[in-house]
Amino acid sequence: MSDQDRTPDPKPTPGAGEDDAPTTRLRRELPQEVAPTAPTAIEETGEAPQEEKNRLTGRQRLAQGLWPPRFTRAQLIVALLLFGLGFGLAIQVASNNDDSALRGARQEDLVRILDELDDRTQRLEEEKQGLEDQRTELENSSDQAEEARKQTVEKERQLGILAGTVAAQGPGITLTIDDTKGTVEADMLLDAIQELRAAGAEAIQVNGVRVVASTYLTDSDDGISVDGNKITQPFRFKVIGNPQDLEPALNIPGGVVQTLEKEQATVTVRRAEKIVVDALRAAKRPDYARSSSQ
Repeated sequence: MSDQDRTPDPKPTPGAGEDDAPTTRLRRELPQEVAPTAPTAIEETGEAPQEEKNRLTGRQRLAQGLWPPRFTRAQLIVALLLFGLGFGLAIQVASNNDDSALRGARQEDLVRILDELDDRTQRLEEEKQGLEDQRTELENSSDQAEEARKQTVEKERQLGILAGTVAAQGPGITLTIDDTKGTVEADMLLDAIQELRAAGAEAIQVNGVRVVASTYLTDSDDGISVDGNKITQPFRFKVIGNPQDLEPALNIPGGVVQTLEKEQATVTVRRAEKIVVDALRAAKRPDYARSSSQ
């Protein structure tokens, strides 16, 4: 039989079994479907958070209410205003405390204190003007070397007065303290010296002892000593300076004179056109300090 006479084999038609095989394979490859679960009673009613909230202690609920803090703009403004008010009150209280010391003073005493402050201010202005004039002279002088030498000599004289190595004279006051009861102590005399220095005293002498920057006073069984030198009453101060500044400084309320009078001492202050301070101290060379120009 020839090839043309052969009847082609019929193609097999897909049967029912062959169609189901691929479908079954596909289903097996997919993940199994999970049946949805029914909602629990807690999810439906929403009672669990409420029960959990009820189980919190009072402190925990307070912490949840306060943190994190919730500030509104109005609250911040009020807080700033309260802070400013408190700061202002604090400043006012401090100012009142500073002024309370002068409230009990009489009007005449307050006027005297103000005059003393004005005099001190004027004295400082004069010193400032004098220094400025010296600078101008040094700058404008044709012979600056000679001018500098003169100023050096004058400065040496001034330093000698402060150091107590040279005598001095000028207007000032005398302060006499009669201590018949023996109640005056060294610290009271030291207060007088410091008050005089603050009022502009340029030279001070107490019972023949020159007062300098290193002066010290001590109490002993038989009296008071100044720099190791025993002094006896009456205590006499010779002070060079502006009398209009020195005398009021001793007589201010609660000052040197009133303090000594409370100790039953008799205090006398007199102004003088010429006070001579002639007690001298030997010049002492410093053990360690040297001039920076050496």
